[in-house]
Amino acid sequence: MKIGLCLPYMKHGLTREDYHAWFRHIDQGPFHSLSCGERILGPTYDMRILLASAAALTERVEINSTLYVLPMHNAVRAAKEIATLDVLSGGRLTITVGYGGRPQDYRAVDMDYRGRHARMDRQVADMKSIWAQNPPYSGADPVGPVPAQAGGPKLYTGAMGPKGMARSAHWADGVYAFSGNGENGEIEATLQMADTAWAEAQRQEKPYHLGGFWYSLAEDGQQKLHDYVYNYLLIAGKDVANWMAGSVHRSNADAVREALDNLEAAGCAEAMLSPVTAELCEIDRLVDIVESR
Repeated sequence: MKIGLCLPYMKHGLTREDYHAWFRHIDQGPFHSLSCGERILGPTYDMRILLASAAALTERVEINSTLYVLPMHNAVRAAKEIATLDVLSGGRLTITVGYGGRPQDYRAVDMDYRGRHARMDRQVADMKSIWAQNPPYSGADPVGPVPAQAGGPKLYTGAMGPKGMARSAHWADGVYAFSGNGENGEIEATLQMADTAWAEAQRQEKPYHLGGFWYSLAEDGQQKLHDYVYNYLLIAGKDVANWMAGSVHRSNADAVREALDNLEAAGCAEAMLSPVTAELCEIDRLVDIVESR
């Protein structure tokens, strides 16, 4: 199973130097990929600019979005941006798209939260048409650049429910299954749902299986893990935040190994780990775990 790392994009006060250090450490480590998620409200940096910086300052690792909330964006602009990033990364790009669960972010960018599921189906079709160099309207020039990967980068879905998964099965190349604590049953259920949806959509190939979970290997990691998850989910209400924060415990080497074993047993081809601090020990201590598996 390949191992990837998500950037600590949710943390306050990160600097240019902090991110450059993370890019270098991940690219020099035993990791397959580097990713970043998207948020509008809060202290986050812009996902797309961070990934562009990572693409420019790394040479080896795959660049992934986990996840790109596509219905918040114009499809033509997204297609142009993604194609540009594919070129700048030398074809190392994959894109995980999803509907997002934060209506507040949609409101902040003046996009309608309603209708986002059908909208994303249309957007994916529009992006693939743009990447094939079809003009966006009659008489227009094509929208460049041409992606480095023929037809554009692979698209994974972050859908977690049966309806969204059924929609995604018609266009996605894989699925991103996230379990906050890296539990086998949660990951396995999502991946089985995806396999069933792909079969019902009469897809010839099974979806790529990508899983993920939160962790910390920093000092006092359990408290930092708890606090991060609580603050991350507070937008959903204190009851949800308290429950989820109390359920996560991947805060030492043995617990992280167990979660990785869980994802591999569930059928993941790749695990994307999300650290809850920006301390470089989150990478350095994870290297020992990855190299000893």
